[in-house]
Amino acid sequence: MMDMNLFNHTDTVNELLARYGVKFGIYKNNTFKEQLFPFDAIPRVIEQKEFDYLERGLKQRVTALNLFIKDIYSDKKIIRDKVVPEEFVYASSGYLFQCEGVMPSKGVYAHIAGIDLVKGKNKEWYVLEDNLRVPSGASYPMIARELCRRSSPKTFQQFKIEDNRNYADLLRKTMDYVNTGGHTVILTPGRYNAAYFEHSYLAEKTGAHLVTGSELIVENDHLYFVDYSGKKEQVGAVYRRISDDYLDPMNFKEESVIGIPHLYDIFRKGNVALLNAPGNGVADDKGIYYFVPKMVKYYLDEEPILQNAPTYLPFYEDDMAYVLEHFDDLVLKDVAEAGGYGVVFGNTMTADEKEAFINMLKKEPRRFIAQEVIDFQDIDIIDESQVVPRKADLRAFVLMAEEPMVWKSGLTRFSRNPDSFIVNSSQGGGFKDTWVLSQ
Repeated sequence: MMDMNLFNHTDTVNELLARYGVKFGIYKNNTFKEQLFPFDAIPRVIEQKEFDYLERGLKQRVTALNLFIKDIYSDKKIIRDKVVPEEFVYASSGYLFQCEGVMPSKGVYAHIAGIDLVKGKNKEWYVLEDNLRVPSGASYPMIARELCRRSSPKTFQQFKIEDNRNYADLLRKTMDYVNTGGHTVILTPGRYNAAYFEHSYLAEKTGAHLVTGSELIVENDHLYFVDYSGKKEQVGAVYRRISDDYLDPMNFKEESVIGIPHLYDIFRKGNVALLNAPGNGVADDKGIYYFVPKMVKYYLDEEPILQNAPTYLPFYEDDMAYVLEHFDDLVLKDVAEAGGYGVVFGNTMTADEKEAFINMLKKEPRRFIAQEVIDFQDIDIIDESQVVPRKADLRAFVLMAEEPMVWKSGLTRFSRNPDSFIVNSSQGGGFKDTWVLSQ
């Protein structure tokens, strides 16, 4: 069904992306470097019926995760009922004691969730990771679709594809739902942040102010935006794109120079909404991931629609025994790492590396999870004018207002290395558009 004319526009679209500054930044060896996120014009295509199934599963999963975060910082029923071990909550790097007893506006914690999935060769979808802190990536398929429409308008007249330009509307609806009164702003760490393009792009598309911490001030228990002339205007919602630790130097890392003093104090009082809520990291810890299907059953009394990749916790004696016995068949992940870092495949280690890793695993069993290597589907990309298969995942975006809303698009990332399963941009991966077919 594909229009091969579209595939010929990969170079054109990448040139336009470069011209518009669609880049991401990485720090390596204490040096900041910007680079393109390579785009491939062959889209991932998802039939409507299949996406309907994903949509139901994603809504269910994010609803359960929101309930989990609320419970952890309030009644802790899931711990008392021994569904999730206490050690996995309080030992999580994402758990923040400052969030105990704090209820965000409208009771929403994970306003924007990025759920990473892969499709196995058995045609089943598996969730690899839940991203509930500051998930990024929606801007890339948004602008790529816009440029593809310019490059090949006939393609989008020929096929019935869900319009992905409504992400900004979904995001604005989410921000407005929790706004406590006043302007909505997108808080960026600044020009040298890895995702600065996305911050500015989403601000433009939603009509929100793009601000840094120096432009916001807390006075009289409210937050204000100070414009160039010194005029102050109240802010009711902050879509923050900086991590919890640096959000407020009075409550978190005192050395932070990009946060806003006392911001968390007024959030605690209900005088401003923070999207996403601080403390969400307790629910997207890779160790907690193991328990998400149990959360669905516990909070919703439903069977999980979407399954995790088969996962083992060395924390448990039986799982440790399984991991040691099947070490070469597993991928091991450090629960504190992200961006494709801290991921090792048992079958790629030398004997000495394996021995050292196993010794570390036995000393720090809470630090790692082990997963079966999903034999996920290859999808076609263009590599030096040739169509070749590569591994790819899908980051689906779920936004929470009165109810969860799933964006009918997503970020498909692929590995440019034929021998690699790692698709992250920081690891050299590329991206493509995700077409959800409509009736």
